[in-house]
Amino acid sequence: MTGKFFHTPKSKPFYIPYRFYDPQKEEMAAREQRIKRELGIQDENGSKLNYRETIKGSFRQTMGKESKSAGTRSSNIRLIILFMILAVAFYLYFFYF
Repeated sequence: MTGKFFHTPKSKPFYIPYRFYDPQKEEMAAREQRIKRELGIQDENGSKLNYRETIKGSFRQTMGKESKSAGTRSSNIRLIILFMILAVAFYLYFFYF
């Protein structure tokens, strides 16, 4: 029991396997997909290739500046209302009591 009391466990090694990334191969596959889509060629499964290849940043593009300005506007309105409520409470507290 005394041997287990002073025993400190060893840390486990951290291991991440390497992943090979070939940008030329990826670009070539993207070009092939685009050409097949333009020509109307179907893929191996028989379905048409009509999906968007890259969706990077598409959420921000669809949201646009309208939602950002609307969010800022509603935030400012909430802030003004809060200041008005605090001002009324301050006035009532110090001048009526």
